[in-house]
Amino acid sequence: MPARRPFLLASLLAVALAAAPAFARDKKKEKETDEHAHRFAVAGHRAAEGGEEALKELLLDARDPELAFLVVTGIKGAGEACGDRLYQKRRDLFDKARRPVILSLSGNDWTGCRNSAGRTNAIERLNRLRELFYSEPESLGKDKLPLTRLSSSPRFRSYAENAHWQVGKVLYATINLPAANNHYLAAAGRNSEYEDRTVANRFWLNRLFAIAKQDKVDAVVLFAEGNMQPLLQPANGLRALLQRTPAGQDGFAETRRQLQQRAAGFKGRVLVIDSAGLPKDARPAIAWRGNLGHLSVGAHAVELRVTGKGENVFSLGEVLR
Repeated sequence: MPARRPFLLASLLAVALAAAPAFARDKKKEKETDEHAHRFAVAGHRAAEGGEEALKELLLDARDPELAFLVVTGIKGAGEACGDRLYQKRRDLFDKARRPVILSLSGNDWTGCRNSAGRTNAIERLNRLRELFYSEPESLGKDKLPLTRLSSSPRFRSYAENAHWQVGKVLYATINLPAANNHYLAAAGRNSEYEDRTVANRFWLNRLFAIAKQDKVDAVVLFAEGNMQPLLQPANGLRALLQRTPAGQDGFAETRRQLQQRAAGFKGRVLVIDSAGLPKDARPAIAWRGNLGHLSVGAHAVELRVTGKGENVFSLGEVLR
């Protein structure tokens, strides 16, 4: 029996040496996954709910140095002025934020604005917002995050509010889809602002998924204001028929259909986050249909954790006050 001991030790050593490369690969893979892990926060209609004080509290809460960035929906409530003075005050407020801040426009910021004669000046106010908040290729806040804007494309120089950036293996982007039916106006003649922006947004989504494929990212996250929840329902059937009727024009229908198509051809996860209102006492929750996910935050501000890839890449963290 003792004569077999060297053979046994040699066998154990051989097994250990064979297992070492696999163990090293597992540790390396785990390390790479950890390197891509991060957290970010997204805030719904804080300004609409509580004006400037609510924004100040939000920025104070979102100062954790490990927070990759904060996306804020809207700078003002419907009852607040649309003037340059208020716009500039909110810009100054965001500039003082500790973490990178990306502004996702709200309809309150521009679609309902009117001049002293009571006529709409939505387009003029939108252009002013673009000048004040989107003129640089980087985020707001003290700690800057590089952004690539749609305005870098010569054909769509006006649409600086649409921006994308990447953290780890996730591609993030904003898209201007205001809550009031995407600013679709059921009036005679050409609905020029809506139609032109729809063309720009269509190009933008195509570009984003081309980048996602080229860079081999694990996921795409899109931030908008308007309610995108129906994108988890089938694109055909009675709903699609109703969306095509002039009387029931759904200003988001085309974007939802495009997202469904693009997600179907993408190997990773696609998460759409909007600021649609939630039922009373409801908490934000992520819903999935295949690889396409949806999260409405309402007026809440929530943190999301990004770890690994596949079904569990996104998880909800704490709800900020």
